[in-house]
Amino acid sequence: QVLLVESGGGSVQAGGSLRLSCVASRLTSSFGEYYMAWFRQAPGKEREGVAGIGSINNGGIITYADSSKGRFTISRDNRANTLYLQMHSLKPEDTAKYYCAGRWGAASYPLKQDYFNQWGQGTQVTVSK
Repeated sequence: QVLLVESGGGSVQAGGSLRLSCVASRLTSSFGEYYMAWFRQAPGKEREGVAGIGSINNGGIITYADSSKGRFTISRDNRANTLYLQMHSLKPEDTAKYYCAGRWGAASYPLKQDYFNQWGQGTQVTVSK
């Protein structure tokens, strides 16, 4: 089973920035062959997709949720087995636990929770005003 470990969460004021990281280990194939994504879940709400980045098989095509466009940037360093989420202009509604997720050898790239079979433990992001 692949291990995904998130870090970089914390408490910031509205308008601030955070950079989340997710390091993958126990890989049985190249990290670049995994479709990776970020999801988030706030108390009392359903888990929702934030951004996804494809594998080397599709050139790493990127998808953003409407709430993320223009403020968040997803990226990856395949040599370091690491996924990133750079967040700017944070708003209180961004407060949630953020999870990274992956799927090896994806043939399609939907930003849907049930498509992924590898999950991290999550890192908390809290934005105050």
